[in-house]
Amino acid sequence: MTPIPFARLAAIALTNVQREYPYRPELWLAADADLVAPRILHPLYHTSYDWHSCVHMHWSLARLLRLGRERLDAVAIIGHFDARFTRPAIQGELDFIEAPAHAGFERPYGWGWLLQLQAELVRLARTEAAATVWVADHEPLADRYALRLLDHLPRLDWPIRTGTHSNTAFACVLALDYARTVGHHALEQRIVERAHHWFGRDQRYPAHYEPGGEDFLSAGLVEAVLMREVLDGCDFADWWHAFAPAHDMLARWLEPVRVTDPGDARLVHLHGLNLVRVWCWRRLSPDLPAALRSVVEQAIEAHWLASVAAVTDGDYGATHWLASFALLAAGDET
Repeated sequence: MTPIPFARLAAIALTNVQREYPYRPELWLAADADLVAPRILHPLYHTSYDWHSCVHMHWSLARLLRLGRERLDAVAIIGHFDARFTRPAIQGELDFIEAPAHAGFERPYGWGWLLQLQAELVRLARTEAAATVWVADHEPLADRYALRLLDHLPRLDWPIRTGTHSNTAFACVLALDYARTVGHHALEQRIVERAHHWFGRDQRYPAHYEPGGEDFLSAGLVEAVLMREVLDGCDFADWWHAFAPAHDMLARWLEPVRVTDPGDARLVHLHGLNLVRVWCWRRLSPDLPAALRSVVEQAIEAHWLASVAAVTDGDYGATHWLASFALLAAGDET
């Protein structure tokens, strides 16, 4: 894979988290007084177009700072976190979600990203002293969302298999990493148990039904990533053998999707899908049958080349979020 433009990505992410408008709120209005500016509703996460994008743009900055401090403007990023991650701002986010009407706010996508951000801050704090304060101050918000997810998962009898924000497996992958990073054993066990319940008996996944026209996730591949995280190597090999699409259908996951209109904020989701497939295949590849690995490696490169330019050169409908998915795809080798 060709390297991503590290400093450029950091600059885009920093610009995003400081850009208030346009902004799309997810809001339940009960009275005229509820219609207020985003920075009033969300003192912490009121930029980057919407709440969840603001969360994962901060994840992007934390990750970039951890992986390559010397290649970016670390002073500017640290200054931003110091100014934004204040106790009053975090308390404002807590106050917002305590309203009964907001019990399902950003479920499950925003929840997963919020927990993933906390996990990344914990990792960053091992080498960046300033991050220890952000971790401690942000922890009550992460704790609240972890408890909500812990409560929600047993009530979800069937997983949501869409290729967009409601997808169950994607949120669980992000949250599982958080649980293991911070030692939240109850959440880890709950995700493992529910993953087995939802996906453990799946067979011959219909990959030819993907993608949807506005997908940014591959429901099948993300499910496989989750099952790889909850099964040991031998058990996963057996699970994959039963789950894998038929050979001619598997080809659907190996060819990059075409984005017909990158200026359309929803059709451009397909660039995200290409990057998510890179992330998934790279996570899965070590445990796949040997005969499939070489084909997968070619697919990884093709998908990356098809969409990496959109991360930095697209319209704001793309650049307000794609950086995070490029970082997922690149892994710790960024």
